[in-house]
Amino acid sequence: MLGYGGVLVADPWLQNQFTQVELRRLRSKFVSAEREMGHVTVNVLPPLMGKLKGLNQVVMEPEIANFLAESYPDTNREVDFELFLQVYLDLKAKVAPKSSSVKGCWSFLKATTTTHLHTINESEKASYVAHINNYLGEDPFLQKYLPLDPATNDLFNLVKDGVLLCKLINAAVPGTIDERAINTKQGLNHWERNENHTLCLNSAKAIGCIVVNIGTQDLIEGRPHLVLGLIFQIIKIKLLADLNLKKTPQLMELVDDNKDVEELMSLAPEKMLLKWMNFHLKRAGYKKTVTNFSSDVKDGRAYAYLLDALAPELSQTLDIKDRNERAKRVIEQAEMLGCERYLSPKDIVEGSPNLNLAFVAQIFQHKNGLSSDNKYISLSQTMPGDIQVSREERAFQLWINSLGIVTYVNNLFEDIRNGWVLLEALDKVSPGSVNWRQATKPPIKMPFRKVENCNQVIKVGKRLNFSLVNVAGSDIVQGNKKLILAYLWQLMRFNSLQLLKNLRFHTQGKEISDAGILDWANNKVKESGRTSRMESFKDKNLSSGIFFLELLSAVEPRVVNWKLVTRGVNDEEKMLNATYIISVARKLGCSVFLLPEDIIEVNQKMILALTASIMYWSLGKPRGNS
Repeated sequence: MLGYGGVLVADPWLQNQFTQVELRRLRSKFVSAEREMGHVTVNVLPPLMGKLKGLNQVVMEPEIANFLAESYPDTNREVDFELFLQVYLDLKAKVAPKSSSVKGCWSFLKATTTTHLHTINESEKASYVAHINNYLGEDPFLQKYLPLDPATNDLFNLVKDGVLLCKLINAAVPGTIDERAINTKQGLNHWERNENHTLCLNSAKAIGCIVVNIGTQDLIEGRPHLVLGLIFQIIKIKLLADLNLKKTPQLMELVDDNKDVEELMSLAPEKMLLKWMNFHLKRAGYKKTVTNFSSDVKDGRAYAYLLDALAPELSQTLDIKDRNERAKRVIEQAEMLGCERYLSPKDIVEGSPNLNLAFVAQIFQHKNGLSSDNKYISLSQTMPGDIQVSREERAFQLWINSLGIVTYVNNLFEDIRNGWVLLEALDKVSPGSVNWRQATKPPIKMPFRKVENCNQVIKVGKRLNFSLVNVAGSDIVQGNKKLILAYLWQLMRFNSLQLLKNLRFHTQGKEISDAGILDWANNKVKESGRTSRMESFKDKNLSSGIFFLELLSAVEPRVVNWKLVTRGVNDEEKMLNATYIISVARKLGCSVFLLPEDIIEVNQKMILALTASIMYWSLGKPRGNS
């Protein structure tokens, strides 16, 4: 969105469904109707929509009226430009079968009608359905819909209102979403479903999912390949949650010295799982190294050796010659350990990577076979700075991954030491700022190449006016955490200010400052008739959460349910308000990565980031007096 000066839509996915020519045309129609009638409501949409290009030849006004009556029963509801676009898209999707024979179908319509071109793995679908039935079967809201039948499309139908995916995220990382913010009433309208999916996608980003290519409309329509892809990411996060030294310090047993410990800490959870598997396979006498969860496990022999090493009393598979029979017995043996059935013998033999990864992760959870020696726990506790993930580290890691760069960050301090990730991030937030001809892509064997990358990181930072006095590229290479966090904060802040600056309609391209964000927030609350005020981003009164709830209510009055808000006078009440604030902000469309504790403790950096995100969402609305 940097440097963007056309018609701007708050929802990035919605923005991408139209060319600028289409947006200008639709914006012109909307503004004309608004000027003529004062404001646009649902009941005036049928004749308005019926005249739009693409609908006037294939759908009649009564049909449009019937569709709107079903989706938006409140006919007096005011329609803003974004909702106008959503209704237009919904109508085009609904009349797609009629228009498929009409010459000149629109390019953005194709996206709503081509899911059949994507191959859906029925085994994966059945596995994910089993996981959902198991973990959400007793949920008070979902129990009337569960268990789902994997042989039907029940899953794709159920995700359309957004509740299931929000609940699944909480099953994976408890407490991510304040469920009070989920719209759960019967018969949700389009806007309420969109809010749930916005909450889902922003929360998915906040637990480490990559959702760059998924939009709310994809989920509202239940597009199978995108739904299954997101569900697998969420399930994988749950299954691999213990594959780190903080949760399982016994993983230290996999390495021999401190240098190897540093390497272990930088491993992605999937790589850690492979390392754990090969550790036991080597001890069991298996001659090969497993490098993937597909071709290397297709014959089932690696599983036979692994289970023999972990539970020799149950082992009955080493001598089986037929791979199909071996796969069957391997699954039966794993079930004796308490593992859920995530795959079938056919999935092993065919090398399904997602299901085999889930299978191995289940085995790890139920029987990791690692030493119970307290020395590993003690050793891990001697390095708290390395293993205990700080809140700021977590926030910056998630933020970088949300940018959509090629490299995925698993361990912030380890992964950025070669400079490449920071160069990718810089190029995202300030396109063209990086000289890629002078950069070296990993893997980097020569230390001086890492220093060169990091020197360019510092050079670009100085051009962007970061405060980098006496900071050198070698500080990043050496993993100086204090300096790295300071650099990342300035990068994150720069990105927020640039995004705000580029909303030219409101800012006229002027520089945005921290003081400007503070003033904007105070003015919004004051304009709404409330009296709360933020003296600074470290104002201790912010810990109650009341100011941010009033700010959120000021930018979108209906989004805060004041019956759920506490006075915020003690720690329990503050926590309730803080968790609600984060979920409400994400439900609006704010991309935030702070934790409730950051609000309660008034973390100045995270408070500024939250306020800037709310401001960006508010100013990005097509209509309004922000």
